[in-house]
Amino acid sequence: MKLKICGMKYPDNILEVGSLLPDYMGFIFWEKSARYFEDSIPDLPKSIKKVGVFVNAAQEEILEKIAKYDLQAVQLHGQESVEFCQDLKQVLEDENGEQVQIKIIKVFSVDDTFDFEILKSFEAVCDYFLFDTKGKLPGGNGTTFDWKVLEKYPSSKPFFLSGGIGINEMDAVNEILKTNLPIYAIDVNSKFEIEPGLKNIQLCTDAIYRVSVNKDK
Repeated sequence: MKLKICGMKYPDNILEVGSLLPDYMGFIFWEKSARYFEDSIPDLPKSIKKVGVFVNAAQEEILEKIAKYDLQAVQLHGQESVEFCQDLKQVLEDENGEQVQIKIIKVFSVDDTFDFEILKSFEAVCDYFLFDTKGKLPGGNGTTFDWKVLEKYPSSKPFFLSGGIGINEMDAVNEILKTNLPIYAIDVNSKFEIEPGLKNIQLCTDAIYRVSVNKDK
C-alpha cells in the first residue's frame, strides 16, 4: 500500500512533508478549492510522484500544468467522460508514439447507492480509480463513506481509497487491507491539516509510519 498526501499548498510545508517521503503528493488546480495551488513546487525527492488534481478542466489546461509542474499523474475529479479520458491518454504520447509515464487517476464519488457498473467503460482509459465520499464538494469533504460498499467492487483495477481518512480511521484501513480488494494507495488530506493546505507534520509522520508497517507485512 502506498500513501498520497493531497492538497499541498505552501512551499515550506511541501518541503517538510517531502522530507518524509510519501509516495505521492497532490496539488489541486481547481480555483474554488481552499487548497488551490498556484505557487512554485520546490525541488522534491525523485521518488515522490507529483499529482495534479483537476475538476472538469480543459485538456489544454491539464497539459499546461503537466509541463509547468513536471507532473507524474493527473487526477480527474469531475464529470470527465470516457471519451475525455481516452483523448487525454492519446495526447499523452511522445513523438515516438510511446506512452509517456504520466498516469491517469479517475475519481468517483461514492455513497451507498453507487453503481459500480459505470466503472467498466473507464477501465481501458485510466490507470487507477480513486473512490472518495460523495458530498457537496468534488472532494475534501472530510467524511468517510461506508467502505462495505466496496465489497461490490467488480474490477481488478487498482484504486486509491480516499474520503475523510485520519489517524482514527487507520485501524479500519488495516481491516479493509485484509480483504482481496486491489487497494493501491491511501489518500489523505483534510484530517492531517492545521488549516486548509497546511499539513501537520507529526500527523503525516504517523501516517507514513503506519503505511510503512503495512508495506512490511
